[in-house]
Amino acid sequence: MDESFLIQSAQHGDLDSFNTLVLAYQDVVYNTALRILNDEDLAADAAQETFVSAFRALNSYRGGSFRAWLLRTVTNACYDELRRKKRRPTTPLEPETDEGEDVESPRWLADPNASPEEELDQAELEHAIQHCLENLPSEFRAVVVLADIQGLDYSEVAIAVKSPIGTIRSRLARARLRLRECLQGFRELLPVAFRLEEESNL
Repeated sequence: MDESFLIQSAQHGDLDSFNTLVLAYQDVVYNTALRILNDEDLAADAAQETFVSAFRALNSYRGGSFRAWLLRTVTNACYDELRRKKRRPTTPLEPETDEGEDVESPRWLADPNASPEEELDQAELEHAIQHCLENLPSEFRAVVVLADIQGLDYSEVAIAVKSPIGTIRSRLARARLRLRECLQGFRELLPVAFRLEEESNL
């Protein structure tokens, strides 16, 4: 895919080129929103809003990482939704897909070679990770999702959340520490290498 050509064409009004970009990035945009919001419907809305906003603002794109530019848009959409949820708090039920599976442990995460016991452990670990992500402040959650789940480098994360790289490093270090501490509550699910030293030496 010649991304630069597609972007330039889309900037000149070529909808087919923009749709090609949407197809290339829809999964990463949706999955980012899902990890931040932990709600399939809200994530789908945020992803749709991201691409609508991106199309309208495409002429403001001046180069650099297009992925980071898109993820900045979806991160902002997620922040907006989290602020709305604070204004109208609810007691969420554990979200499920139309097929009745938990969002935190979807089947596509399963290792096809895993035993039923390993699949259960994996599902429980995914649930624990999502639980700990949920307990992070939104600005910490965003940098963890972007850097550790989506694989952006520090400069791309900085673009996505509009913060200096030094701030990104600090937030990420603090977020990882909080996640590590939170996950010790689920240490029986963790690989030995990820347990605190005193626990792994027992």
